[in-house]
Amino acid sequence: MTMRLSLLLAATCAFLVKTSLAVFADEAWTKDYHYALLGEPSDAALFHQPNPSSRASLIYTVSEEGVLGAVNPRDGSLVWRQILHSGDPHGKTAGFLRAGEGQDVVVSGLGSQVAAWSAADGRQAWHVELGSPLADVEILDWVDAAGTPGPKDALAITTGNKAAVSRLDGATGSTKWQYELDTTDEPYQVSISATQVYAILLHKTMMGYIKLKVISLDPVSGHKTDEYILSSENELSTADTIISVGANSASPIIAWTDSAYSVLKINVIGTKTVSTFNIEKHDEHAVTSIKLHAPYHVNSLSHFLVQYNTDVSHRAEVFHVDPKKGKVEKAYSLPNVAGMGSFSTSTADANVYFTRITRDQVMTVSSVSHGVLGRWTVDSFNVAADKDERVEPVRSVSEVSIKGDSVSAVRSAVLLSTGDWILLRDGTPVWQRPEMLASALSAGFAAPMEAEMLVHELEEEAHSSPLQAYIHRITRHVQDLQRLPTILPTLPQRIVAGFLGTSADGVMANDGFGFHQVIACATKNGRLVALDAGNPSKIMWNHPVADLKTGQEWQPSISSPKGGVLELKSKAGAGVQYNATTGEQLVSILPIDVEADTAAKPVKYSVSGNGLEAQMDGNPAWSFMSAQGERIVSLVPRPVNDPVASIGKVLGDRRVLYKYLDPNLALVATVKDASKTATFYVINSVTGGVLHSSTHARVDLSASISAMVSENWFAYSFTAEASDEGPKGHQLVVGELFESLVPNDRGPLAATANYSSLETTTEPFTLTQSYQIPEPISKMAVTRTRQGITSRQLLAILPDSNAVVGLPYTVLDPRRPVNRDPTKDELAEGLVRYAPVIEFNPQWYLNHQREVTGIKEIVTSPALIESTSLIFAYGLDVFGTRVSPSFSFDVLGGDFNKFQMLGTVAALAVATFVVAPLVARKQVNTRWQFL
Repeated sequence: MTMRLSLLLAATCAFLVKTSLAVFADEAWTKDYHYALLGEPSDAALFHQPNPSSRASLIYTVSEEGVLGAVNPRDGSLVWRQILHSGDPHGKTAGFLRAGEGQDVVVSGLGSQVAAWSAADGRQAWHVELGSPLADVEILDWVDAAGTPGPKDALAITTGNKAAVSRLDGATGSTKWQYELDTTDEPYQVSISATQVYAILLHKTMMGYIKLKVISLDPVSGHKTDEYILSSENELSTADTIISVGANSASPIIAWTDSAYSVLKINVIGTKTVSTFNIEKHDEHAVTSIKLHAPYHVNSLSHFLVQYNTDVSHRAEVFHVDPKKGKVEKAYSLPNVAGMGSFSTSTADANVYFTRITRDQVMTVSSVSHGVLGRWTVDSFNVAADKDERVEPVRSVSEVSIKGDSVSAVRSAVLLSTGDWILLRDGTPVWQRPEMLASALSAGFAAPMEAEMLVHELEEEAHSSPLQAYIHRITRHVQDLQRLPTILPTLPQRIVAGFLGTSADGVMANDGFGFHQVIACATKNGRLVALDAGNPSKIMWNHPVADLKTGQEWQPSISSPKGGVLELKSKAGAGVQYNATTGEQLVSILPIDVEADTAAKPVKYSVSGNGLEAQMDGNPAWSFMSAQGERIVSLVPRPVNDPVASIGKVLGDRRVLYKYLDPNLALVATVKDASKTATFYVINSVTGGVLHSSTHARVDLSASISAMVSENWFAYSFTAEASDEGPKGHQLVVGELFESLVPNDRGPLAATANYSSLETTTEPFTLTQSYQIPEPISKMAVTRTRQGITSRQLLAILPDSNAVVGLPYTVLDPRRPVNRDPTKDELAEGLVRYAPVIEFNPQWYLNHQREVTGIKEIVTSPALIESTSLIFAYGLDVFGTRVSPSFSFDVLGGDFNKFQMLGTVAALAVATFVVAPLVARKQVNTRWQFL
């Protein structure tokens, strides 16, 4: 009876303890997350109606990452996107996006390609390779005199050796005519009026100044009708001060200024008259930049707005053009406002409207007069930012709704200084897209500060005397009682979450599984952005950490030297530590000069050509020189935090193969262009000694080569060219290092009392096996768990299918028996017969049905529970999940029925309560029977 009561009490206590439910591999769409991103939108953004018969619009943009896409303005969801290839390995070529009024296609330009896309679904209608970099792309926003129906033609102007202006058929992309340009001048832009096509070129004088050359072309035949040069050399020394060249306007203009921003020059294209306007200081603050906003329709009024920016404020002036006289006049001014601001242009029939967005309001005016047609207050942009940072608009695009003489509503897609892209509807934020994450250069995990504080408290108690530990614990519990008022309101929600199995998806403060770690991303524009790995629907914090000048690049690396702390290092500046939960800066450390991959290693590597040099404590340690003609393409060291649970591999008959475990392993990949061979070296990064090498012939060196090292095994992948022996294929090679291939034998190390990487000459025994895989792998990583007990998975990025797969090691094991079935002992180990081809099982795809596009890197981190590893992949898209390679052996499964368990316990309690008196009566009666 006592045992029954003990079991009942234990079951009751188990019910009262915090529920331990984690997620399982079949719980897709709940444990993983995905941001389908475009990148920060450039100036090439617009509202456009994909169906001319409908008033519904989409937002189109070509981002700074070279991605063309359409976004639904209702909820910010991605409708479609296409990655444009510029041909520039650095991705610095500007993109163009144009849409003809009343057309169901949009036209893009990037690099040397012009393409037309269905505005509704993003299907490509045509594309043209012009063979030379694009300077501009425009739409002929009017039809021929014959009134030919169909898509409107495109105009493209190219630079370089094939400088020309080309008219492309709107339906097929074929060239209708092409006018070749003088290559001594630099093509700048193509412009279109109601009757002419203009090519704007930059003509350099002998003194180094720039004159603007204008060539008039007949839009039907492409023949030159006129040519003249504007007198601009007194102001233009570089093209940076050319503010704008208008297009698709009844009276397109050219506007420029001098380097001091003291005078504004405006020319109506087609005339030789230049209007001059002085730029005056406001509150003694000099103008630092100027931007011009004008409509892009030939039937719109010839009105435009000039925005003047200073370091502390901005203002604007509106100008009108008289098309008949070719005269430019200032119409009115908009007041100076503190902070940054953005302007956008909208049209309705022939009317033009300007929408001004500042940090606290949205305002729309007509181009005719300065009267405000609509004004709305912006309380907050509702994005994460530094408490001392003012979030301000950078650029915007707007769509206005006109009712009578006023603006009834306005929608504005705004890029903020934080890198967020938001939509304001009448000043109210509707949605937010974290487009800054599309330019992440580095990422890393860190435990939240709350978890680290508890660990520190427990460690302090463990290293104290019993009395001090007891006093410390009492003090800690008293401090916890102070938080009781904030905990009690959330208690019902936490209990319900425990019953429903959603406790693992709770908040960071109640994280008992280690799923809510902080993921920090360093972006290309110098910001550090933090996500909650267990709840990434909202940015935790977003801080500027690097003041980068225009065109400046940096190479950040992120690590976590201890729990609760993030450390950011870069060649461009000093290392800085931050509170992982709040983003508060903790301490700055000395400037460093390390590569991101080796920031936390005691050995620093430098790669040049076919040589590799290692330094320890600033002194040369060793150098590695590959064969003549080879060049090093990658160096992959073993991860710093790579725990090993067992020094040997237990065989089916309970004997042991001892692993060759060395924390200093590294894999070096070299290629030889002349012979198209690739060689892979496993080296000791302390001594530089080569432990294993293998060479592969007929390697496609234009394809990606990826590699990784973990524990005592390595893997690499490459693409083999077609030959007489077989077709072109993708190879995956896996190798494992052992001290000896004889079970229960440690080889030469058996008689060694101590081991030193600097003194030993022992080489491992290596088993390798190669597999044919269906597609190339661009990057590899490996799962990590807290103790290294859980089986590992090889994580691979598949760029062709936009996917991330996790390959179980049992499939890759080089010990798989060849040309025979496995023995009973080998089956007990999980070994299966070797097959030369590995088909990726659909269950291995971590992204399920999602397409994770442009993924470049994967980082992993162990959870607090041993079974689970956290995964974060980034590039263009952001994708995260958690996996359990050996299943969730340390938590309850998602199908565990808690209500049935409670019902069983309750039934046992009732049964015990009913049966106990009967048992007691029977025992009493039994004793009386013996008397």
